[in-house]
Amino acid sequence: MVAATQGTAQDQAMQRMLVPRLSLMMFLQFFIWGSWSVTLGLVMTQHNMSLLIGDAFSAGPIASILSPFVLGMLVDRFFPSQKVLAVMHLAGAVILWFVPQAMIAENGALLIGLLFGYTLCYMPTLALTNNIAFHSLASSEKSFPVVRVFGTIGWIIAGLFIGFTGIASSVSVFTVAAICSVVLALYSLTLPHTPAPAKGMPFRPRDLFCADAFALLKIRHFFIFSLCATLISIPLGTYYAYTASWLADAGVENVSSLMSFGQMSEIFFMLVIPLLFRRLGVKYMLLVGMCAWFVRYALFAMGMGEEGRALIWLGILLHGVCYDFFFVVGFIYTDRIAGDKVKGQAQSMIVMFTYGIGMLLGSQISGALYNHLVAGQVSAASWGMFWWIPAIAAAVIALLFMFTFKYRD
Repeated sequence: MVAATQGTAQDQAMQRMLVPRLSLMMFLQFFIWGSWSVTLGLVMTQHNMSLLIGDAFSAGPIASILSPFVLGMLVDRFFPSQKVLAVMHLAGAVILWFVPQAMIAENGALLIGLLFGYTLCYMPTLALTNNIAFHSLASSEKSFPVVRVFGTIGWIIAGLFIGFTGIASSVSVFTVAAICSVVLALYSLTLPHTPAPAKGMPFRPRDLFCADAFALLKIRHFFIFSLCATLISIPLGTYYAYTASWLADAGVENVSSLMSFGQMSEIFFMLVIPLLFRRLGVKYMLLVGMCAWFVRYALFAMGMGEEGRALIWLGILLHGVCYDFFFVVGFIYTDRIAGDKVKGQAQSMIVMFTYGIGMLLGSQISGALYNHLVAGQVSAASWGMFWWIPAIAAAVIALLFMFTFKYRD
């Protein structure tokens, strides 16, 4: 009787610590990404590799397209997610350790190769951390946003850290990321056990290509969501690629600090999600997020110049609605639809659609728009036209979603 009571008390203590443990996982996950990716272009410019910045930023999306196939199969059929997470971050740390040498030697081919290798290791871990959290949490709608918000906090702290220490334009950012990757790899081994749900089942060639996850696309509402998630990620790529340049041309000082308010707004809206989820449901939460993209880019289009500074601030602060209400709610919705046996594959597939195909198209299309509309003729009119195009695209995607997505919570 005493032993049973002690066991129950121990289980309750473990349950109370579950959210803090998963929150630390998310904090480290996004601290690593934020510590090097935000200033990658600046570091490359310092080492005479500015012409390769576009190629460097394409490594992540391409890796997001390629890597989910193998990783989704591994976590669904063979290995626990926390162990795969540890291996991927440890391998990533080794690769990151050699990036400064390639940068200092100004070896562009080696640098792009290392960044591609690293992102092949890192991008799948976005789905792995989601998978571990969803498996462990009893009520994902209430608890997951609380856990995920610490990823945003980690990203913000990483930016403040590299800025405060003065290494933002130094190759030392990669050393920081490598050390933190080792820390997360070791910490991953202490995370809740997340077993492979289909372990022991006979291997089929279709498993290598995540065919069971792609079979979910036969569900009409999930297909509509996946399509719109891919399409809305194209304007997202535009935001990440050119907002900093636009703000500089608009006369904004300390661009990075202003943009950080977008991440800070994520914290607020992430915590609001559990309060609104029951009232609005999946469809209208996703729709609000998509409509926010239209509003944000419309504000950007009208915000060039001193008189439009308030519009710029509003557009930046909308980042929390844009990202949280669509992407975070989208991960929760995917977890619902996938079922236990293909959760890892399904989360990896959504990462492939959004961070992979969508972001890659976004960076390429926005690059072509920038070269055609803005480069060499910077003006309020040229930037205004540049932002109205993704604004209209976001509105069309939102309308498509509103009239075709039919799902009951």
